[in-house]
Amino acid sequence: MTAVPVVIVGAGPTGLTAATLLAQYGVECLILERWDSIYPQPRAVALDDEVHRILARLGLGDEFAAISRPHLGLRLLDRDMRVLAEFRRDVASGRHGHPQGSMFDQPELEAILRGNLARYDSATLRGNVEVTAVTQDGDGVRVEFTDTATGVPESVRAAYVLGCDGANSLTRASIGARMRDLGFTQRWLVIDVATEADLDQWEGVHQLSDPARAGTYMRIGETRYRWEFQLRPGETADDYRDPAGLHPLISPWTGTLPVAELEIIRTAEYTFRAQLADRWRDRRVFLLGDAAHLTPPFIGQGMCAGLRDAMNLAWKLAGVLDGTLAETVLDTYQVERRHHAHAMIKLAKFIGTAMTAGGELGNLIRRAVAPRLHLVPGLKKLATDSQTPPLRRSDLVIRPRLRPSLAGRLCPNAVIDSDLRFDDVAAGRFAIVTSVEPSATQRAEMTRQGAAVISAAPGSELHQWLTKGHAQAAIVRPDGTVLAAARQLVSLTEPDRYH
Repeated sequence: MTAVPVVIVGAGPTGLTAATLLAQYGVECLILERWDSIYPQPRAVALDDEVHRILARLGLGDEFAAISRPHLGLRLLDRDMRVLAEFRRDVASGRHGHPQGSMFDQPELEAILRGNLARYDSATLRGNVEVTAVTQDGDGVRVEFTDTATGVPESVRAAYVLGCDGANSLTRASIGARMRDLGFTQRWLVIDVATEADLDQWEGVHQLSDPARAGTYMRIGETRYRWEFQLRPGETADDYRDPAGLHPLISPWTGTLPVAELEIIRTAEYTFRAQLADRWRDRRVFLLGDAAHLTPPFIGQGMCAGLRDAMNLAWKLAGVLDGTLAETVLDTYQVERRHHAHAMIKLAKFIGTAMTAGGELGNLIRRAVAPRLHLVPGLKKLATDSQTPPLRRSDLVIRPRLRPSLAGRLCPNAVIDSDLRFDDVAAGRFAIVTSVEPSATQRAEMTRQGAAVISAAPGSELHQWLTKGHAQAAIVRPDGTVLAAARQLVSLTEPDRYH
């Protein structure tokens, strides 16, 4: 039986991201995927600048920018297509070096992820295989699978297994984990259309707050458009396969454009759910992506959560495998990611309910309240700022209980020198960001432990970030998250504090 340090079940965006990050650390991994090639239909269509930053970490920042388009934010519309409220986002490079929100076509994203992974000899992707069993013992994990082309059963032994195998995860079942229902289920019609015609619509997300049928519209590419409409009881996607039946739904955006100029790529029914696995790990087996959580799409965070999972876990696993980190650091994965994912699911539920619930009464309330939402303290920031909640306290997030701290938040990917940003200098290592010059002894100790030392010069973005966070220095983890921040550098330079 062959053996490999890490087996990844599933080669969607989450699995491919985890594999690439591990490969960057020199960790050998085998990715097992049931399909021979990329699933051709678009699913996820949006991500934020925090996740764009992860793609840049993979080496795909420019390639993703070339296949995506920044979106301007969110508009709330009533049933007559009148704008109730508008929340704009910055399309220029923000604190992470990318637009706050981007639209894309998932097959194109997966294509560049696969092409990039092929650069690494330590990662092997096998398609046309069906994983049939994941079994642990005291020394590792046995993964059994069948080559669907030949029918030949095979197996591989791994030190760790990452289950990135989606909502119907066999990996999740293998560890006895169950999905907890968070009380949100809605049936929606999803429509993907291609046309060379320009629909001449506002380049952001349109949320239709119609009690008769809530809907969403967005442009996801040069010639690609996405609509989503809530299905009524008794309706199915089959009722809208015919262009003539579909046209009344999308005509408020397509106007007088002839149906013949619209190519319907897909009309499908999706059930939007809010679910969270009761546990994300059993010894050497971990759950990531949809295997661990399902998020309603109203804030575009479903796929994003999976990439955040991969970013959180990969560097920890690499450190454990090469002996530089204790195995106990793997306990922080669920502590940090489950709480964060739950917070984003609750936000998506809130937005979805606010946009779709209440019938005619809800519609009257929205028409009265929406134009004044920008006056509600904090709500405009919630709608326009892409920053997500800080990670919960763990052994790798040292945050005081009684005062605010930078710990658990992402360090800005700030410009440091010429065209170099923070991530270019940190290069996947721990980093010390400091607004005071370290002593020779302090610098030697940081360097000995492999940390990058990054100076926050007066007036720089990093200096402003530290000052706003009431800190003189911060330890930043390889995933860009602040481990700890302090008002004096000396309190962060104790031996082994950041190793």
